[in-house]
Amino acid sequence: MQMLNRPAVVTRNLRKTFYVPRSQNPLDLIFRSRQRPVEAVKGVSFAVEKGESIGILGKNGSGKSTLLRLIAGMETPTEGEVFVSAKPSLLGVSAALQPKLTGYQNIRLGLLATGNPPKQVDELLPSIADLTGLEEALSRPMHTYSSGMQARLVFAIATSREPEILMIDEALGTGDATFNEIASKRMEAMLESSGTIFVVSHSAKTIRRNCKRCIWLHDGVVISDGLISDISPEYAKWGEAVTLGKIDRANEIIDYNLRNSTTPQIVLRSETV
Repeated sequence: MQMLNRPAVVTRNLRKTFYVPRSQNPLDLIFRSRQRPVEAVKGVSFAVEKGESIGILGKNGSGKSTLLRLIAGMETPTEGEVFVSAKPSLLGVSAALQPKLTGYQNIRLGLLATGNPPKQVDELLPSIADLTGLEEALSRPMHTYSSGMQARLVFAIATSREPEILMIDEALGTGDATFNEIASKRMEAMLESSGTIFVVSHSAKTIRRNCKRCIWLHDGVVISDGLISDISPEYAKWGEAVTLGKIDRANEIIDYNLRNSTTPQIVLRSETV
């Protein structure tokens, strides 16, 4: 049983099922009976205290992004519940950014998209520009940027408001060493102010650099929840087995970790986090 004093996020038996067409027949888009169910998240339960930095680790297609969208309120769960202490901010301003605009113009656009009033945008712009470390490149159109440069821009904009709950989906994995150091220091500063951060990645290295705790998600199921130092070696063994085509061995690693994990019974001091 897990008693929570300062919970930031709690999920209880969270499930999400999507329905996809069985064929290219247009009728399959209309009638549920002609669609097949795909379970993206299968009974996920965990609790996060305020001020924690949590890594969500797993292969592509394991349900990591869907889980974040459920926590952020961008998807409605098929079953289960989500409790949050504040509105989560999902690092996703890239959808608002425009490739043909300059870095400076995109900073202004991104700050507006994340809810900053125009007057505050003017005040924030110099510090956000400095945080990107892009210097003269900010005067160039964004379509000339490398993936690492774009990651710097998106991260700087997304962390401008220091939300109580910040969720970062893969973006840290595309930056260079200098950017990763800047991002880590930025996240440390946010945690010191009791912020809560989720970092989603298929790379254990990215999680190790930014988090102590890790949740290993595989095909929508929590395989393990604990210290990244304990989970990372098991995840590495699983990845090596998959790479070598040893599927039976990979499944054995999954089964072993699943058998040795425990799903806590979460008790809140009130029904509202």
